[in-house]
Amino acid sequence: MAKAPRLAAGRARALGVPTRGTTNPNRLRRVDRWLLGTAAVQSVLDSPDPLVVDLGYGATPVTTVELAARLHAVHPQVRVLGLEIDPERVAAGKLVADPPVLDFRRGGFELAGARPVLLRAFNVLRQYPEEESARSWATMLARLAPGGLLVEGTCDEIGRRCSWVLLDADGPRTFTLACLPADLERPSDLAERLPKALIHRNVPGEPVFDLLRALDGCWATAAPYAPFGPRARWVEAVRLLAAEGWPVLDTRRRWRLGEVTLSWSAVAPNSA
Repeated sequence: MAKAPRLAAGRARALGVPTRGTTNPNRLRRVDRWLLGTAAVQSVLDSPDPLVVDLGYGATPVTTVELAARLHAVHPQVRVLGLEIDPERVAAGKLVADPPVLDFRRGGFELAGARPVLLRAFNVLRQYPEEESARSWATMLARLAPGGLLVEGTCDEIGRRCSWVLLDADGPRTFTLACLPADLERPSDLAERLPKALIHRNVPGEPVFDLLRALDGCWATAAPYAPFGPRARWVEAVRLLAAEGWPVLDTRRRWRLGEVTLSWSAVAPNSA
């Protein structure tokens, strides 16, 4: 069983345990693209001192480097700070650091004292017990700058199947599924990459279970679009999902990228 968060030894007093370290170039491209296309995120990145923290970047700093490049191309004033508990991973990051645009430091859920406007924490909470996810969210949210946002989620090893939650100080706001439609037999294949707060809730009677089954049904109904390609079939499936009354928040422009974003209310777990 995964251990509960702890204070790692050392002067940094980093809160948490090291991630497994798995990482690959472009693994987080889908969430990065979503960040750059989401109005709430763009708003905080336009703040006077837009610090972004990438928490638990893994064995190599490649995804943090990519995040910095993608954000800086649109928001030149953005600074990105990569945080890891493992000192060797921090040392690897320092080799490619470019302060103040990009830097690396030892830290965990306490964010090493940083107060970012945006925090990306991907593939971090999967190693913790389910009951720790809400506490970890609260710990990270308390350390954001006023008005700051947290995006927390999970993806597969090459970034073709992803999901994430966007949170602010009041808690979860939205839930996003993102994929390469050609990689799916059915949308519920994404269940294996649900965030920690939801992955154990994919059972009958829980909203996320109902959502995935509804999306599967829409995917089946959209089968006549298959000759036009998996992307066209995904777009039609999401259109049908919205037509059924699910609180879909984005538009066809995002659906064509293999995404769908809904209000958190659509998947919020039932009380225990």
